[in-house]
Amino acid sequence: MKYPKTKEVLNQLVADLTQMHMIVHQHHWYMRGERFLKLHPYLDKVMDELADQQDLVAERLITLDGSPVSTLSDIAKMTKIKDEEPNWNETIDERYAKIIAGYRQLEQDYQKGLEVSDAEGDYSTNDMFTTCHSEVEKRIWMMSAEINQAPEIDPE
Repeated sequence: MKYPKTKEVLNQLVADLTQMHMIVHQHHWYMRGERFLKLHPYLDKVMDELADQQDLVAERLITLDGSPVSTLSDIAKMTKIKDEEPNWNETIDERYAKIIAGYRQLEQDYQKGLEVSDAEGDYSTNDMFTTCHSEVEKRIWMMSAEINQAPEIDPE
């Protein structure tokens, strides 16, 4: 195998992106409050972006002769993103803070992918990781701003 560590990171990302999509979907369903009409459709866009990244990452793994994790039980075992119990009583800010925490895990996954794919010389995957990493950082910034927080991507 030419890129064994890169394939591991790609598969970790498939699991974490799948879990993250479910977390966002859950908060999308259970959201209530004064900003609901604005933020409910926003989370549709977030889920679309996560699904696009999941497909991109899985297809890259397949391109490298890998096999993406594809069962719910395997995803549950593999993901690093904490499962959430449904709750009607969380504020929108609390929901966003939990979503941001999941995005921070994705940011770490992509950062590891950048390092590993560079070390293994898989520059095509590295390019994909760079694009997705930037998208995740931007999402952290935007969601953090919505709840009046700094993104803390590179704090001083």
